Amino acid sequence: MLNFKRNRLRNNALVLLNCLLLLSISCKNNEKKAETSEPPQTSVWSEADAIIEKIGTIEFPDSTFDIKDYGAVADGRTLNTEAFSKAIEACSLTGGGKVVVSSGKYLTGPIHLKSNVNLHLEKGAEILFTKDKSAYLPAVHTSYEGMEIMNYSPLIYAKGQKNIAVTGSGILNGQADKTNWWPWCGADRYGYQEGDPKQKDEHNLPTLFKMIEDGTPVEKRVFGEGNQLRPLFLQTLECENVLVQGVTFTNAPFWVIHPLKSKYVTVDGITVNSHGPNNDGCDPEYSSYVHITNCKFNTGDDCIAIKSGRNGDGRRVNIPSENIVVENCDMKDGHGGVVMGSEISAGVRNVFVRNCTMNSPNLDRAIRIKTNTLRGGFVENVYVKDIEVGQVKEAVLKINTYYGIYGVQEGEFIPSISNINLENITVEKGGKYGLLIKGREERPVSGITLKNVTIKGAETPLLVENCKPINYINTSINGVDYSN
Repeated sequence: MLNFKRNRLRNNALVLLNCLLLLSISCKNNEKKAETSEPPQTSVWSEADAIIEKIGTIEFPDSTFDIKDYGAVADGRTLNTEAFSKAIEACSLTGGGKVVVSSGKYLTGPIHLKSNVNLHLEKGAEILFTKDKSAYLPAVHTSYEGMEIMNYSPLIYAKGQKNIAVTGSGILNGQADKTNWWPWCGADRYGYQEGDPKQKDEHNLPTLFKMIEDGTPVEKRVFGEGNQLRPLFLQTLECENVLVQGVTFTNAPFWVIHPLKSKYVTVDGITVNSHGPNNDGCDPEYSSYVHITNCKFNTGDDCIAIKSGRNGDGRRVNIPSENIVVENCDMKDGHGGVVMGSEISAGVRNVFVRNCTMNSPNLDRAIRIKTNTLRGGFVENVYVKDIEVGQVKEAVLKINTYYGIYGVQEGEFIPSISNINLENITVEKGGKYGLLIKGREERPVSGITLKNVTIKGAETPLLVENCKPINYINTSINGVDYSN
């Protein structure tokens, strides 16, 4: 039988977490008090520790299942989809363990994980995902930009499973490039040529938007063959106890790691080095109790983006992403270091970011919140501490409630953004703006606190619209003290 090691303090930690969160939220609800109160004390970080305690750890049995024993050939040419499937099936049926991928190059179609299975890549192992798009059919229940659909299978996929892992020191190579998957985004720089099909064509995203407006059930939102919506790299849907550890992801078709409606997720020590379109590093969505630690992100989009569904589909599902800890990570290229949005219609709360470095001439922002009045949603209780920023292009903190890349994004859902805290932040080169905040007149951004923040080299210190007074404590921008 599988023996799972959960921390003995989980129940106590949950009680502590709930008490602390209730205290935090009750204080926040008094808007006047939130504007004038002292910034969060050190004790708020015990909430982050309690989240990590509750997530706990997973241990798998010592049983091993070598994919070569199931017919796998490590020549980079032989298709090993069946070998992976057989090894995973055998491992799960016998109570769980480790499916071992030894040194070599293994070509495969999608890998579907099952409960109690640890897919382990040894040093020198590289899994190459086939460029044959038919291998990713039949369509499975997945998502695209915050909307649930039936589409090409993610390259690594699990639905409704418990106690699953992808670990080791090997490489997961999606083989996406300017000739495979990427051109469908419709951008010339990613290989798109005029006249080729792309995701914005009527039969793709516009059709999906219409289905959502019409309330079409997910099982009838069928895409895949004949459509141009790229698959995710690793997606866990409705899973519990998930570990992704040590491996390197490269050449992703779309978002890289996507816990969707999942709980108790640990992403530890992974490397994402992938510069394709929408190559977000890790995007928890409708998920809770997520720990992202010791990771390196060098991406073509946001390094970490916390999401909760897009527009009507997000409001239909209505599961906030919450209780998320990011720590000890290194962010290089990307649209943002730690981001909330833009698919955020069900809301995000209780996010803790600490002990991270962010530095690249191609990193646009350090902390970013993005939404609009079609997305709506809320962001509350965000704590960022002990961050070293070398340089960013646009802003150290950007909050934008007018975000839009598909034309005008105006609707009736006014977003709410409150209780955002930055502490012990040093920035050597702040980019165009130190702080860039664009709230809504109907509901201004509130509860922004900066404590022990030093920003150097910002072209414009502040551009702030529709935001209640910011609480500055021992904070300077370009050598000017902004402390209240």
